[in-house]
Amino acid sequence: MNSASMQFVMSRRMEIYEPMHQIGMWGEDYKSSDILNTSTIIEPVRKLVFNAISENTSQGHSGTLDFKYDQEASKPTDKVQRRLAQNREAARKSRLRKKAYVQQLETSRLKLIQLEQELQHTRQQQGLYIGGGVEGSHIGLPASVNSGIAAFEMQYGQWLEEQNRLICELQTALSGHVTDIELQILVESGMNHYLELFRMKAAASKADVFYVLSGMWITSAERFFLWIGGFRPSELLKVLVPLIDPLTEQQIMEAFHLKQSCQQAEDALSQGMEKLQQTLSESVADGRLGEGSQHVPQTGTAMEKLGALVSFVNQADHLRQETLQQMCIILTIRQAARGLLALGEYFQRLKALSSLWATRPPCQPIS
Repeated sequence: MNSASMQFVMSRRMEIYEPMHQIGMWGEDYKSSDILNTSTIIEPVRKLVFNAISENTSQGHSGTLDFKYDQEASKPTDKVQRRLAQNREAARKSRLRKKAYVQQLETSRLKLIQLEQELQHTRQQQGLYIGGGVEGSHIGLPASVNSGIAAFEMQYGQWLEEQNRLICELQTALSGHVTDIELQILVESGMNHYLELFRMKAAASKADVFYVLSGMWITSAERFFLWIGGFRPSELLKVLVPLIDPLTEQQIMEAFHLKQSCQQAEDALSQGMEKLQQTLSESVADGRLGEGSQHVPQTGTAMEKLGALVSFVNQADHLRQETLQQMCIILTIRQAARGLLALGEYFQRLKALSSLWATRPPCQPIS
């Protein structure tokens, strides 16, 4: 392994969190917590998610990040230099496209805010209020468009288009004879693309966390597998790992330990969500008969619990992000490319399944 590869390996390993030695103690600490204090719900879960994903690192890695650059070292220097220059030019063009895309989003956001203000002004003038499930309508306030969610939906549409393009590039690269350096660029692009999705979801959660938790931004088949606003990492590993064959015995063992760590962190987050639902339900129900829906007892406590939902979504996305990064450490660069391709095609098939279900012939009544 040359010096550049060694530096890359060392930098990636420094990103791995220290092993967690007291994972079983979280349950006892959790039982004794004060149910009215949100921090006692969030902090134990935060610590567990932060550490459980690196459980498999205690098993040790022996060069699993070797991307096999030795073949490149034997090629003529001028040819490698030309490829590196081409890669730098491609990265420069990608940055320019991203800059233009961000500027376009900002312009669209400003236009959306302007339209929202005009819509509100028109409703106030005409006295038109939307009833039903729109927040604010039951107390006489004009219903308004959530600009944060509208921006997310537009960004997510762009994200899906870029995702389809990356999948096509991975398919072409894996079916051809490209170098590991070229594959590495594609893998890094794919990973950064998922990181961008998690960043977008964090902003959308601040705008309306229930929108993200309900999965209104994905298809019906994807919602069937929804877990705290996204996919469940351990279940996805169970589906995808067999598609990345062949794996060495050590890689299989490390993937197994990673799946176990994911399950531990998922259980902790799920228990935290159940506790949060319980305390929120108690806060809302703590009132006198006859007060109707106009009065919410312990309003401050109830709003605090709702605010904690954003933290749960962010922690779940952090777990998903760490799972993807750990798999890239376990796999070779070519295996990682196949894994990202399998992940993208998996979600494409779920979307196709949703379309088929939506356009199915009407069911005949049972006689």
